[in-house]
Amino acid sequence: MAMMQPGIILLQEGTDTSQGKGQLISNINACEAIVDVVRTTLGPCGMDKLIYTGNSTTVSNDGATVLKGLDIVHPAAKTLVDIARSQDSEVGDGTTSVVVIAGELLKEAKNLIEEGIHPQILIKGFRLACNLAKQRIKELAQDVGAKSPEERRKLLERCAATSLNSKLVSTHNEFFAKMVVDAVTKLDDDLDLNLIGIKKETGGSLLDSILVDGVAFKKTFSYAGFEQQPKQFQNPGILLLNVELELKSEKENAEIRIDNPDDYQRFVDAEWNIIYKKLDNCVKTGAKVILSRLAIGDLATQYFADRGVFCAGRVADDDMRRVSRATGAAIQTTCNNLDKSVLGTCGEFQERQIGGSRYNFLTGCPSAKTATLLLRGGGEQFIDEAERSLHDSIMVVRRAVKHSTVVGGGGAIEMEVSKFLHEHSRTIPGKLQMIVNVFAKALEVIPRQLADNGGLDSTDVLNQLRKAHYTPGGAGTWMGVNLADQSNPVGDSFLNFVWEPALVRLNAFEAATEATCMILSVDETIKNPKKDHTLPNHPSKRGGMGGMGMPGMGMGAPM
Repeated sequence: MAMMQPGIILLQEGTDTSQGKGQLISNINACEAIVDVVRTTLGPCGMDKLIYTGNSTTVSNDGATVLKGLDIVHPAAKTLVDIARSQDSEVGDGTTSVVVIAGELLKEAKNLIEEGIHPQILIKGFRLACNLAKQRIKELAQDVGAKSPEERRKLLERCAATSLNSKLVSTHNEFFAKMVVDAVTKLDDDLDLNLIGIKKETGGSLLDSILVDGVAFKKTFSYAGFEQQPKQFQNPGILLLNVELELKSEKENAEIRIDNPDDYQRFVDAEWNIIYKKLDNCVKTGAKVILSRLAIGDLATQYFADRGVFCAGRVADDDMRRVSRATGAAIQTTCNNLDKSVLGTCGEFQERQIGGSRYNFLTGCPSAKTATLLLRGGGEQFIDEAERSLHDSIMVVRRAVKHSTVVGGGGAIEMEVSKFLHEHSRTIPGKLQMIVNVFAKALEVIPRQLADNGGLDSTDVLNQLRKAHYTPGGAGTWMGVNLADQSNPVGDSFLNFVWEPALVRLNAFEAATEATCMILSVDETIKNPKKDHTLPNHPSKRGGMGGMGMPGMGMGAPM
């Protein structure tokens, strides 16, 4: 009789392993649950989500913001959060679209997996379809780079307005679209977004928001002498410091041993001489505006006020960097050897009252072009959502400036690519033909969801779109969902000025496909147990008799 071979234990006791088709279906179901959360936020008629985290409340319909606010623990579902974040950081818009497309691809893939199709065949087919789709988008994209400056500006405003259509500020999208385009076009050729600041001040209405041609930041904490300082200069010298200009208190338990009381006075005088020397060095540079990351005390405030110099301490780090880039001033870490070469300048410096706060404005900056958006609004949550909306719009306009190709929105590009893939799949042999058709069908989720969110009959709208796109001669290439006219739900996206950079769609298709393929390639999940860090002889490590009071077992006294 053959001896039984002992089992080989590879994993720690308590390790949870799940594998096979059931685990793959479970991962897909988890992702579909995440998609259902953000699905209704898509498009100009999308609903908002209220996320309450105990101390803060967020109201938003931005896909990336909603997913960030969810405390997702499922490892596969976190993949959708990652692709939404990558879309947000890469192009700024299309975060909901990329999650919805990925969810629809997974939904279609689940049906094929249950029928016995191997996941690797699905991955190969999806990647093939994605490459074909991207190639078709590049062919359809309209290049507007050679147009006149006036036409180019209108294009950028339309791209910005399309991005804002689905946001909370959509009722004022034309007002903010012009503001966003002005802000981006003021930048240098490198289009550094760090040079666009967004400040928020509650009160007033959205239309009270202003665009500052320069740097603006909120008045910092100040001492009594601050009110005696001048608040307006023309072409001032600007000195930026990372130095604390106030008397330092002694360290705890500091001890000075002296034989003569006059020696103590010399210590005190030395301390005052040090601070006065720093202040004198700053004034000798000729600077009229002195800003510091660190505190500027009451002595320094009064000293500068007596000499007609404006000062502000505890200026935020991002504001200091923007002022440095805009004015050409170098941030100094010492007050020794200061001269005019370290100073910056601007056309005008002034302090103005905005709402209930005062702001410092630096305009006409010669070194680098910069802008600041000062948002107004009734509630803090409303202004926060307006800030997120403008950030997305700024990213879209920035991409449109760098990449001058645009496509029609409203689901038009998805329907056209879907039609192309259906036709091209007939030339592909084997199972890949079916998978490319599945990819094409999944793209129709964008116009279908737009119609659902707008209260339209999605089945009827999709039938009209299919009919329009299959019109001979390409007359219906840019036909998409028209939510502005309920009686005519299908319209030409280009004529309706629903435009977006081609890069947004290219990145969305690529990110959704990669996320889908990654989830499909996982067939086993291993969950390791939490490690036990207790000592070997700890009572919790002992046997089950430890709590019964027996002698020598840690609970009772020896007999």
